[in-house]
Amino acid sequence: MDILLIAGLWLDGSAWDDVVPELTALGHRPVPITLPGQGDGATAATLDDQRAAVLAAVDASPGKPVVVGHSAAASLAWLAADARPGKVARTVLIGGFPAPSGRAYADHLPIEDGAMPFPGWEPFEGADAADLDEAMRERIASAAVPVPEAVARGVVRLADERRFDVPVTLVCPEFSPAQAREWIADGESPDLARAARVEYVDIDSGHWPMFTRPRELAALLAEAAAS
Repeated sequence: MDILLIAGLWLDGSAWDDVVPELTALGHRPVPITLPGQGDGATAATLDDQRAAVLAAVDASPGKPVVVGHSAAASLAWLAADARPGKVARTVLIGGFPAPSGRAYADHLPIEDGAMPFPGWEPFEGADAADLDEAMRERIASAAVPVPEAVARGVVRLADERRFDVPVTLVCPEFSPAQAREWIADGESPDLARAARVEYVDIDSGHWPMFTRPRELAALLAEAAAS
């Protein structure tokens, strides 16, 4: 099965380099997506451009792919389910919740010179980055790509309620499944509250398990694809 991999803010397709061989060994075809304006060499892109890139990958798949969104890119995976509810087999959301329709994609950090730069590690100290040693922090930070303002400030637009019938797996890294259930019940994610099938899966990691737990993450993605 095709498993489309969308990394979160500041990351390009290479974020999945350690996960790809593990998924391949498990019999799947991983497809890392480098988003427009976020690693493809372009400095300007919009949220619509990134959505279009994800949909192009969905449409190029010969079957019904699993669409994986990490962190903020949970919204891109959910946008794919909204636009292609009959084509997406499942969404897997890693450490993130899809933004509801009408809300900005990622407007929680400062914009500088038309882009949202990686802010350094201070905002992520604690559970998010607890499993990152200095070498891994340097690896991630040195590869970080500023996110274009028109992506970060782009407004999520959802239209097709058939998205709620697309199965969801929520991978819980720096938080627990119990916390995720509580947050959703408290209104943190209106769309996941309405989703017909949500499975909660724990992984013992910080916010970036594709770097720190690639084998374990690949196994969870394979299980989600098989379910």
